[in-house]
Amino acid sequence: MNVATDYSPRGSLLFDEPMSKHTSWRLGGPADRYYVPLDLADLQAFLAGLDADIELLWVGLGSNLLVRDGGIRGQVVAPLNALSEIHLQDDGKVYAECGISCAKLARFCQKNGLAGADFFAGIPGTIGGALTMNAGAFGGETWAVVERAVMIDRRGKLSERRPRDFGIGYRHVDLPPKEWFAAAVFRFERRAADDVSSIRELLQQRNATQPIGQPSCGSVFKNPPGKHAAQLIEAAGLKGFRLGGACVSEKHANFIISNETATASDVEALIEHVRRRVEDRFEVRLETEVRIVGESR
Repeated sequence: MNVATDYSPRGSLLFDEPMSKHTSWRLGGPADRYYVPLDLADLQAFLAGLDADIELLWVGLGSNLLVRDGGIRGQVVAPLNALSEIHLQDDGKVYAECGISCAKLARFCQKNGLAGADFFAGIPGTIGGALTMNAGAFGGETWAVVERAVMIDRRGKLSERRPRDFGIGYRHVDLPPKEWFAAAVFRFERRAADDVSSIRELLQQRNATQPIGQPSCGSVFKNPPGKHAAQLIEAAGLKGFRLGGACVSEKHANFIISNETATASDVEALIEHVRRRVEDRFEVRLETEVRIVGESR
């Protein structure tokens, strides 16, 4: 599965692209270079021709990402809506490329009579992001249903790996150096005739408990073993606490909301304030789910 020769990239290469347009917090300085491939073959060609010294950052929906106000040096790769192939294989398993939204995977499985994918509807990201962090919702986790992953390396070469090739944990996956997820094959059971999809009910539950529709990254902190980050934050008296344009949600304490005046620095400062307060009160060090990248202004 090597990249074809005599092939030129066909996607869109943007310079000084504001990352505030590509993150769910609507924050972040500019990326030096921002590439949107047309498809997987195009991405292979682009990576094959990219200078080996340029650092790479992959961005999907930007829903688990805080980009600092100084922006990103190097190259951003944005496969959202570009690596968008999804289909049922002859063996009944589902092939999905990394630019597919998790919600689309859930709907695809519902339409095709497959059970066990409904939880993906509650993950506000792409397949690539879900694979990278072992994302989960409503008691389900991504890697529990992965048969194999298609990887792409720095030179655009594709290879397949099995779950045993990764260090997989709670909201964490150890990747081989200079390899990223291009696609995955998922295994699901056939849905029983009397098994009604619960996607709508799950989304209603999420909407009732989370500040959906406001700029956030979803859950900021991982749940410590045996505890819930939101409960610790609320018990520390931080619901509604504000720094600059960033505020701990009144609806769900593990969400940080940004307003139109917010900067990435405001959000990062609030993350650290919450972490210190919880540690001082409960001797629990919260670890972030959100990935913080880029340079300070």
